[in-house]
Amino acid sequence: MKYETNILNTKYQKPDPYGSLSMPIYYTAAFEFDSAKDMSDAFCGRSMSHSYARISNPTVAYLEDRVKKATGALSVTALNTGMAAIFYAVTAVAAQGLNIVASKHLFGNSVSLLRDTLGQFGVEVRFADFRNLDQVKNLIDDNTCALFFEIITNPQLFVADISLLADLAHQAGVPLIADTTIVPFSAFNAGSLGVDIEVISSTKYISGGGTGLGGLLIDYGKFDWSLANNPRIKERVKRVGKKMAFSARVKMELVTNIGALMTPQVAYMETLGLDTLDIRFQRQAQTTLWLARECRELPEIQKVNYGGLDDNPYHHLVLSQFGPLPGAVFTIDLDDKQKCFQFIDRLQLIRRATNLFDRKSLAIHPASTIFGLFTDCERAAMDVSDNTIRLSVGLEDKEDLLEDIKQALR
Repeated sequence: MKYETNILNTKYQKPDPYGSLSMPIYYTAAFEFDSAKDMSDAFCGRSMSHSYARISNPTVAYLEDRVKKATGALSVTALNTGMAAIFYAVTAVAAQGLNIVASKHLFGNSVSLLRDTLGQFGVEVRFADFRNLDQVKNLIDDNTCALFFEIITNPQLFVADISLLADLAHQAGVPLIADTTIVPFSAFNAGSLGVDIEVISSTKYISGGGTGLGGLLIDYGKFDWSLANNPRIKERVKRVGKKMAFSARVKMELVTNIGALMTPQVAYMETLGLDTLDIRFQRQAQTTLWLARECRELPEIQKVNYGGLDDNPYHHLVLSQFGPLPGAVFTIDLDDKQKCFQFIDRLQLIRRATNLFDRKSLAIHPASTIFGLFTDCERAAMDVSDNTIRLSVGLEDKEDLLEDIKQALR
């Protein structure tokens, strides 16, 4: 079945007694059992019953099942934020004395998480330009536990060759972890390109309009975790096998010990968002491509950056990996930071806000916000320019959006 049919026909784990067509919100902290043995089986993982809402919840599990069916993944874990999904992914594979080779072109908080937070626990992070395979390869050694990158970087919109990175990672015996937030799984399949672990901020496309914070951690079940350097993963291999070890550690250790499971209210909203995900994405991405083309004709704009443009340096790679619509975000460069601020202040329809892929169009100056706490040298090393404005395109009429851009420029 195709994406939309799969999404709309995922069955509940248990039939709803009232025949509800929408999965109910199970807003509860605990669950009752028929017997002490049933309770013991649930808590010890010998049954699929829900034991406590910090660990699992029927509404959250239904969202996970829907995503699993749509992506063909082995396992999906729904968490409170995209940052939580990244944290769980890297924590599951990392340990003191090991290292992660990561892209130097990451979202600001992803850099901070890897460099500052994990660094305090003895995990080394080696940053590389993931467009340069030799540079990445030279940083991998016997203590490397993962490669981590964004499929299209934010806000530079650089594109890496996913299949070549997967080959490089697997030849070295390490998993490839990818943040795929910028292109939804309705438009491409990360697992088919060699990604082992996928992390997504479901706050973006999936929520259907910024209705709540969420993150997804997707395990495609293709990596042989007996090759992992992490001793906790190796212990799991002995108990659940070389394919399930990562997900078993996430669900039975990290989710249980740390918390951060997605709330049932957000899971319900994101389940509804999945129903219209591809329809919204196609509309938003088509508008993005049209706007990017039109903005190239405006003399006040120095540069327009979008992988869907035929003169973009990554265009052919974008077509092979994602098709003609690589997300619903593009950037424009103006003369300087002052011009960027003036442009943003004059916008009347496009909202001055962070976030991506809301139903409403959003504008932000990344260098002074998302990367505002980094030094000038750090921003330069990450190719974050003071001249760049990021535009996330919503569902408004394309002509109206273009007129707002024109009036803000002039």
